[in-house]
Amino acid sequence: MWHTKRQGCVLSHGAHIVFKCASFASKNLLTQCVRITHNVCMSTNVSRIKRSLIHSNRRLAIELWGNEIQKRHLRALRDLTERFSFSVGRGEVQLLNGNWYVTHAGLLRIALRARCFGIRTVLQERQSDPLVGRWVFRATVYKSQCSRGFVGYGDADPSNVSSLVRGAEMRVAETRAVNRALRKAYGIGLCSVEELGYLSSRAEPAAGKGSATPHSKGNGSGNGQPRLRDRLCLLIRQHQLDPAMVKRYAAEFCGTQELREASRDLVESFITHLAEWATRDRPGLVCKLNSFAPSQEVHS
Repeated sequence: MWHTKRQGCVLSHGAHIVFKCASFASKNLLTQCVRITHNVCMSTNVSRIKRSLIHSNRRLAIELWGNEIQKRHLRALRDLTERFSFSVGRGEVQLLNGNWYVTHAGLLRIALRARCFGIRTVLQERQSDPLVGRWVFRATVYKSQCSRGFVGYGDADPSNVSSLVRGAEMRVAETRAVNRALRKAYGIGLCSVEELGYLSSRAEPAAGKGSATPHSKGNGSGNGQPRLRDRLCLLIRQHQLDPAMVKRYAAEFCGTQELREASRDLVESFITHLAEWATRDRPGLVCKLNSFAPSQEVHS
């Protein structure tokens, strides 16, 4: 028998080694149990958060788009939420003309969650023509430091941009290029809102023809143009404005008690006015909107 010198402990050499191994195994097993429990708790929390986001998206979508939204739209929204964690409340997806579109904000948020290494944009000078307002950009998304990059191109000119952003074709082209590169990098098949060429000059002559009622009320569209409500919602989210204050300002601008009572022409004029002001002087617009905030009564 071999005696240890530790506090008179009498153990054989082999027994002492076995005791140490058992102690290490128990500690390791405890660490594994803690790690497994932690992973289970984390996955449970993630699934709970995702379920909450699914319910929130469904409720907000029904509020925003009302009768326009159908069961197939809600099923598609649920699938998008499960796969990409898009949020309707943050304006990351939009329902336009019966189809879902991702926004620039939604794509950037996916890149942030995935820890995107970087995005590089380059103006394509040969393809661009500043004299006619045509701009072409190339964007490259690097998912990691070793990534070879995912490339996307974007172009913009007065014929394929909204009249609301006329004069900002360079920024639109760069945004479109970044959106295409991000969609390629993260496997998103949805087209982005900013890539659409709706409200372009090609669609505007159709509105001037006598086929549509000139003073029809509501925000519907019978000639293939986007609904006014969709345009207003997109504008509010693009410039991060308060929807309730914008609604009150719109009612005053149109001279009606409620915005829904205004004619389509008045609402369209308000949207154009709002877009121009937001682009020119957003702080001034916010100050104007703050005057429509509900007054709070002080109770003594």
